[in-house]
Amino acid sequence: MDMPDTNKTRSPFPPTKGGPGWVFILLLLIFACSEEQEHATANIDVNDSTAFMRSRGISTLISDSGVLRYKLVAEEWDIYTHTNPPTWKFMKGLLMERFDEQFHIDLHVEADTAYLHEQRLWELRGRVVIHNVEGTLFRTEELYWDMNEHKMWSTQYMRIKTTDQELEGTDFRSNEQMTDYYVSNSKGAFPKSDVDGSKKEEAPTDTAAAVAATTPTGEKAGRIMPTAPGKSAKKDDGHWRY
Repeated sequence: MDMPDTNKTRSPFPPTKGGPGWVFILLLLIFACSEEQEHATANIDVNDSTAFMRSRGISTLISDSGVLRYKLVAEEWDIYTHTNPPTWKFMKGLLMERFDEQFHIDLHVEADTAYLHEQRLWELRGRVVIHNVEGTLFRTEELYWDMNEHKMWSTQYMRIKTTDQELEGTDFRSNEQMTDYYVSNSKGAFPKSDVDGSKKEEAPTDTAAAVAATTPTGEKAGRIMPTAPGKSAKKDDGHWRY
């Protein structure tokens, strides 16, 4: 009779199929846990998205070099000092008036939205309406005004209207007073008397040839001024159109 081998130890757990596979899965889980890393985002400065100052119902006067020059009226005025560049924002519209040395209004500006970058560059958007000291009306949807360079410009459609003249086009450039300006790709309407100085002179017979021969080029092409006598094109409702 054979006696059992007492030197062999018996596992208290029943045998299972695929034992080595469980060991591999356990090692894989341990390895995955050890390789897990934390992903942290960069710190966000609360000042990047929060206005340094926020005001409501603003009507204020602003001086330049100790001289009163501007009046601002706005429903909201937010000042961001930690943005790049620092910016004033008028998200619910802006009305601005500029004064000359005698405190007369020489420029009236309205815009649906306005930004002032670094307290020097205005960015006006939406319905932008400007009146200059001569009573000329300007309408566009975008206008930039550099107060350091004393220049204004826009690449959007611009419409200009005086008491008896109209001009429209794109690529607008102007001085700060909006009194010396030009518009490229322009067309307009002028009184006949401004064009040739005579109400009796008739328009040229061959209007197409007249336009082709006399259409101005360059920066002065859009300048709001009468064309030379005999260089107009078509009479329409008492105005000359070119």
